[in-house]
Amino acid sequence: MYRVGVDVGGTFTDVVAVDGAGVVTIAKAASTPADPSVGVIDGLGLLAASLDLDLAAFLRATDWIVHGTTVATNALLERKGAKVALLTTEGHRDVLEMREGLKDDRYNLRMAAPEPLVPRARRIGIRERTRADGRIAVPLENASLHRALDGLRRDGVESVAVCYLHSYRNPRHERLTRTAVERALPGVYVSLSSEVLPQIKEYERVSTTVVNASVGPVLGRYLDRLGDRLAQAGFRGAVLIMQSHGGIVRIDQAIRLAAGAVLSGPAGGVSAARHCGRLSRLPNLIAFDMGGTSTDISLITGGEPQYARERGVGGHRVSLPSLDIASIGAGGGSIAHVDGGGILRVGPASAGADPGPACYGRGGVHATVTDANLALGYLDGARFLGGRTPLSLAAAHRAVDAIAQQLGCGSLHAAAGIQQVVNTQMAEGIRLVSVRRGVDPRRFSLLAFGGAAGIHITDVARRLEMRRVLVPRLASVLSAWGMLTTDLRYEVVQTHVTDATSGKKASAAVLRRLLARMEREGRKQLSKAFRGSIGVHRALDMRYGEQIFEITVSLDGLDLAAADLMDRVVDRFHRRHEELYTYSVPGQEVVLVNARVAVVGELPKLPGESRTIRDSGPQRPRPIGKRRIYVDRWLQAPVFDIDSLGPGQTVAGPAIVESATTTVLLRPGDSATVNEFGWLDIGVGLR
Repeated sequence: MYRVGVDVGGTFTDVVAVDGAGVVTIAKAASTPADPSVGVIDGLGLLAASLDLDLAAFLRATDWIVHGTTVATNALLERKGAKVALLTTEGHRDVLEMREGLKDDRYNLRMAAPEPLVPRARRIGIRERTRADGRIAVPLENASLHRALDGLRRDGVESVAVCYLHSYRNPRHERLTRTAVERALPGVYVSLSSEVLPQIKEYERVSTTVVNASVGPVLGRYLDRLGDRLAQAGFRGAVLIMQSHGGIVRIDQAIRLAAGAVLSGPAGGVSAARHCGRLSRLPNLIAFDMGGTSTDISLITGGEPQYARERGVGGHRVSLPSLDIASIGAGGGSIAHVDGGGILRVGPASAGADPGPACYGRGGVHATVTDANLALGYLDGARFLGGRTPLSLAAAHRAVDAIAQQLGCGSLHAAAGIQQVVNTQMAEGIRLVSVRRGVDPRRFSLLAFGGAAGIHITDVARRLEMRRVLVPRLASVLSAWGMLTTDLRYEVVQTHVTDATSGKKASAAVLRRLLARMEREGRKQLSKAFRGSIGVHRALDMRYGEQIFEITVSLDGLDLAAADLMDRVVDRFHRRHEELYTYSVPGQEVVLVNARVAVVGELPKLPGESRTIRDSGPQRPRPIGKRRIYVDRWLQAPVFDIDSLGPGQTVAGPAIVESATTTVLLRPGDSATVNEFGWLDIGVGLR
């Protein structure tokens, strides 16, 4: 039986199958932005053919499919979500637009405020009021609610977000409203803040609920189409959806909490990086995922990824737990252009999958990073994607020539300039997640993956003075493979504001009961589709008394039955604050704000690699040919087939190591040794 991971990217849809023996089979199909499910079925068909099976037989032999999707992300970024209305407490309709009185770049006087997802005409105040302690001050007024629903029916809304004041303490009014909406507007998607984000802070709650209402119907329609196509093709197993927090959930849960899938695609790469770090016994990694449209960068510290409690996506706040991933608009399809000042720029615009880079021969005329790499000799146009998609060198030259004319230089220097600009941008992206957070990247190893990463990674490492790079054998599809290394995960959050430094005995008893109740809820939800080993992770959002922002403090490994529980919790908070901000104030009041519980259904773990790597010993590897490449000058570089290399063999740069789906450029001074998993362990020659 097979497990399948699917990662839909901007240019390619990556598909990975793992059988019971751990053997991995991969395929890449062109993404189909108009309907991503078409590209998924195409990829599954290629995968089946690689296994000498027809699609129906392959799908019948598949237990489950884990899917990472950018549908919710694109709907939000491109403002192509559902037509949304917001029902909120009377007098609070403008919270969504006022935000917190801040903007993303607060010192940019010319920066316009992001346009809210719900125009003011569809933000309607309802007469009701719940106090901060959960008591009802003003009962829900049916007349007010029904007037609003009559207007929304005439307006033809597709989705309704409901966010009443303090509903995280008492959701009664929101639940009554959902019943009324479902009766008055059958078929309309309903998003309640008490279910999406039941925690304090009004703007974060209303923004996240509105985002959920905007992308939910779009994600639901896509997943329905995908389910129908899979069923017609013969699939009878389960489809699980990757979430921003790195776990996976059932389709119905993914649709209900659609905002949790906004960073679904990149999360698979972080899960893969964590798994690779454990296999290679490298607890500190910087994951570098360069695809066709963007590069995603994240930190693995002490074997675990970093998390963020809130993210800004397209100018909109999403305050759900997510992996901390920095994305920059730099990928193989990023378009090069010359700005008004005569400066060469690369990205963030991308040629995507259609028409794609000029060298794809599908009508693209703009020079991209891939065109520059082909012109510099780094890519073999005849072997691209195993020969299924040959690249046109002439088309690449024409596109790069146009940039050269604007710059007033030769075509070769224009191509090299595109490479240098994009490498500089990606190095700055790594500094963003490391140096700017007090982390020295020179103490980390780079894990490079994504179809385009191998060509750029050693130059990026040089710019950061990093000495070690790992390139897994499955680098081009590692995000899809990583989706098979994660677990089912259900997150529960509950606001519980209390002083953690006074009344410690009573506070500890209340905290124990709260965490136990949240754990029961999580286990109940998980048990609907899972029968296996379950793990529980607990954490608290805490702050000093005079602060307005919280930090998350893990309770893992803490004895919840300890008599001095609150002292231990407060001590952990001080230490975590010290780690993040280099100071703590032990005598200061400490406030507990939110409790968090993650209930994890542990799925069978993958073995280390796609196939058994034959031990070829230390003998000198044999190149399959030579290629003329430009590295400060033209030179002849040997070309090696990665599948023919065995553990212990070493390749010295300058050289090219390639497979059907990826190419790794070793520059002069670099040396790559094949490790026990068949990965390239590259020592970067710093100048």
